[in-house]
Amino acid sequence: MSSAAIVGATATGKTALALGLAGRLGDLELVSVDAMAVYRHLDVGTAKPTPRERAAARWHLLDLAEPEEEFSVARFQRSARAALAEIARRQHRPLLVGGTGLYHRAVLDDLALPGRYPAVAAELWAEVEAAGGSEALHGRLAQLDPVAAARIEPRNARRVVRALEVTLGSGRPFSASGPGLERYGETAFVLIGLRIERAELDRRIAERLDAQFAAGWLEEAAALAARPGVLSRTAVQALGYRQLLDHLAGRCSLEAAREEILRRTRAFARRQESWFRRDPRVQWLDATDPDLLRAAAALVGRSVSSDQEGTWRGRPG
Repeated sequence: MSSAAIVGATATGKTALALGLAGRLGDLELVSVDAMAVYRHLDVGTAKPTPRERAAARWHLLDLAEPEEEFSVARFQRSARAALAEIARRQHRPLLVGGTGLYHRAVLDDLALPGRYPAVAAELWAEVEAAGGSEALHGRLAQLDPVAAARIEPRNARRVVRALEVTLGSGRPFSASGPGLERYGETAFVLIGLRIERAELDRRIAERLDAQFAAGWLEEAAALAARPGVLSRTAVQALGYRQLLDHLAGRCSLEAAREEILRRTRAFARRQESWFRRDPRVQWLDATDPDLLRAAAALVGRSVSSDQEGTWRGRPG
């Protein structure tokens, strides 16, 4: 019987399938692999497991940091190693679930992560703030490390700065750090990918967005705005929060914020699909298949009976 990971784009139903497998197989503990679910108080907008979903299985790596804290892949990797060791002590199996590709690789492949260069990073962030964005720095990265630049969106300031920090601080290209993301070695995990037709995925994303607003996302953003600190550079990358905070500050209408969130979420889903498609170890399943639970359970190492199949489906995640 194997440990496993469920990957795929947002809104493909990863959380629902993970809960179904945990409920049916009995020895699985769920390990969240989501760069924003690590933050407390960012619940609705990150589609974090609900209290009911948390009560249905043992979860790990949720709510590790306050919204004002910076959070890194290295910190996630350390926390994941501790969680896996804890699960092993109980003689259970981990089931990784989430859509943050780099965090998955940090666990699945035990990546050797590059060092930190705080002085270099501080200078780069000063340049981002002076320029009002990271596009110019992305052009600089493209000259020094075109491989890394091709993988990073120019407006993703956090990733642009990190790549340049390592490139300038170490004197080696960021893309050459560790074993390299282009290498996919053997892993102890079975990788299950959920795929879905583009039109259906877009529909699900819009439907979930409506549900998030109905569940109080705007109120959650207002509570964050009222906190004494400000969202960290990593926390503010969470989809939608920047737009809602702009609305609350009077800089845009709610409808404009919603449309921008929808656009960015759909673009993010495309990037997730592209990331996970590159991994030849992923075994892809149709997220809309009525027999999805049976197929996934067979890959993990056990089967479920037909009378159990109808009990697992939930909201897309």
